[in-house]
Amino acid sequence: LTIGEIPFTPKAKRVLELSIDEARQLGHNYVGTEHLLLGLIREGEGVAARVLLELGVDRKKVREETLRLLGGTPASSRPADEEKADTPALNQFGRDLTQLAREGKLDPIIGRENEIERVIQVLSRRKKNNPVLIGEPGVGKTAIAEGLAMKIVEGKIPETLLDRRIVTLDLAAVVAGTKYRGQFEERLKAVMNEIRESKDTIVFIDELHTIVGAGGAEGAIDASNMLKPALARGELQCIGATTLDEFRKYIEKDGALERRFQPIMVEPPSPEEAILIIRGLRDKYEAHHGVKFTDEAIVASVMLSDRYMSSRFLPDKAIDVLDESGARSRLSMSVVPPDLRAMEKKIEELAKEAASFRDKEKDMRKQLAKLKREWQESKTMKTPTVDAEDIAVVISKMTGVPASRLEESESTKLLRMEDEMKKKIIGQDEAVAAVAKAVRRNRAGLRDPRRPIGSFIFLGPTGVGKTELARVLAQHLFDDPEALIRIDMSEYMEKFSVSRLVGAPPGYVGYEEGGQLTEKVRRKPYSVVLLDEVEKAHPDVFNMLLQVLEDGTLTDSL
Repeated sequence: LTIGEIPFTPKAKRVLELSIDEARQLGHNYVGTEHLLLGLIREGEGVAARVLLELGVDRKKVREETLRLLGGTPASSRPADEEKADTPALNQFGRDLTQLAREGKLDPIIGRENEIERVIQVLSRRKKNNPVLIGEPGVGKTAIAEGLAMKIVEGKIPETLLDRRIVTLDLAAVVAGTKYRGQFEERLKAVMNEIRESKDTIVFIDELHTIVGAGGAEGAIDASNMLKPALARGELQCIGATTLDEFRKYIEKDGALERRFQPIMVEPPSPEEAILIIRGLRDKYEAHHGVKFTDEAIVASVMLSDRYMSSRFLPDKAIDVLDESGARSRLSMSVVPPDLRAMEKKIEELAKEAASFRDKEKDMRKQLAKLKREWQESKTMKTPTVDAEDIAVVISKMTGVPASRLEESESTKLLRMEDEMKKKIIGQDEAVAAVAKAVRRNRAGLRDPRRPIGSFIFLGPTGVGKTELARVLAQHLFDDPEALIRIDMSEYMEKFSVSRLVGAPPGYVGYEEGGQLTEKVRRKPYSVVLLDEVEKAHPDVFNMLLQVLEDGTLTDSL
């Protein structure tokens, strides 16, 4: 080797890296001899450290004195509330739920005592102490982790979990910006080492299934395989949250990963429990929107969302309805009244006219001030109130059900059902009476809720009003003439045409497109289904329809 080409030893490289880290922590934009001294002391295994030890020098005191001269703070004298500075990587890629709970930035949690107690029991185990919360989207899995953080802050928790930190790990942030091989593993390893050394940190991973494959590339391992050994040995405690479908799809397939977690099922709350939950959150949303929610509005948000938004789960859907209702009510009060806006425009026009109109302008300005004052007074005196009618309008906009359908009295509507239908169906009084009687009987609650509201077969020659009766029935029930789904059964005369109703089976062309009947009902579930010329259909089609007529359900191929 020539002069200038002698490579650094591993210890020398380590000292330089520690020196750069010391300069960064102290906020210096340079690396000087003082930082090199701190790096030598931190390294602790080189020749310099041994020389200091032989001379009887206390390395800890040397470090503290050097930091004092530089204007820094010795590590031993840091305040307790800066304890989380020991975990810089975790702070960069995580969010401290216990700190947020101390600052009052988390929503209160109502109920879920059994689930939180079960989480505490699993966390208190010696090994495999990693609970995973499994439930449908919106049932409150993340809220349980936040509730545990609030209990830790309030001290309402066993001694084994006191002074613990719950930190949400953002895997997307860990992966983001990793350009080189090994960079993701280095970040995750740093986070794991900090958690292992701190011994008071519990990691919460929302959407736990994302650890499968996260950071994985050719020749690399993903996050789940890096976490497995630490989870099994109990060196790292983790709370996960995922849906049942994602748990089955990603985690159950990996038996080694599944056995390291203890599943805890989180069921959706009942409507009564959801009402209590939303009442507990009422103050937060009233303060945010500046409105007042009545008890009727809270009950309506739960009951109507549970009835008309069947694809989502409580309490999330009811909270969304309440939130949007508050925003709607607040915005309606913030809009400037039309007469006030017109007055301002008129004033601008008058201001441009000749001086002879100055007196008129002054008079109108006085009127404007009076109108503004009255508007401001009425706005401050009267707090907007969200009632059941506002909830009905929001539900109508979110689900497509006309507002009058939700607001009109059912009994009044059913009482005049025959008269309204007879105005449009002439000469078929017997059929109209039979349909109206069946609908009234079903709406009175004298039916099995798991079966369809009504199944009718209209018999008769062409042109007597069979199809028109179905169209009028749809108009009366749903206030929408387009709420009629008409399927021409003469197109289903062949045996293979049954797949057109529910979609092609897996492996066939058009598998992901859905069926003609199921897709129409999925897009407009509040409708009347008319099977026209049903006698021309193939017998296999009738077998398919037995499920609809008996249970009111039909499973498509998707």
